[in-house]
Amino acid sequence: MNLRRDVFQAIADPTRRAILLLLASQSLTAGAIASNFDTARPTVSKHLAILTECELLKQEQTGREIYYHLNPNKMKEIADFIEPFRQMWDDRFNKLESIMKNYQSKK
Repeated sequence: MNLRRDVFQAIADPTRRAILLLLASQSLTAGAIASNFDTARPTVSKHLAILTECELLKQEQTGREIYYHLNPNKMKEIADFIEPFRQMWDDRFNKLESIMKNYQSKK
């Protein structure tokens, strides 16, 4: 049975987030990715499979090597979902800052 994983479940794991950060600047093979972690290569391969299944990563075969790279469209979907929350907290912090400035000026 092939269960489609939720993208937010995928990025909830710290190792998978680290893989995404690693691939933010360059495409790498599974072996190159695994060399950055103190876990067994099959464990990293499982993380790569989950990230690929969620479409956060794309695979590109060059010769015998498979390179993994970020899927910018899927990353944008995550950013678009998070953006309203970021704006809400920015607004709250700006209001708090304004209150604090008024409070300090009244002293």
